[in-house]
Amino acid sequence: MQMLTGIDQSDYSKIETGRRNMTFEQCRRIALALETSMDFLAGLTDDPTPYPRKP
Repeated sequence: MQMLTGIDQSDYSKIETGRRNMTFEQCRRIALALETSMDFLAGLTDDPTPYPRKP
């Protein structure tokens, strides 16, 4: 994930274990890497389909 997102491994580990909240930018990077939406990561929707990107 570090190579896909640029998020430091220790920071990502803390996010995964709930010891740290992700920033908006980290959430955006993870959503792009996982090809999903930020709403799906936040649990606001059950639909993992990403939103269409702007050209």
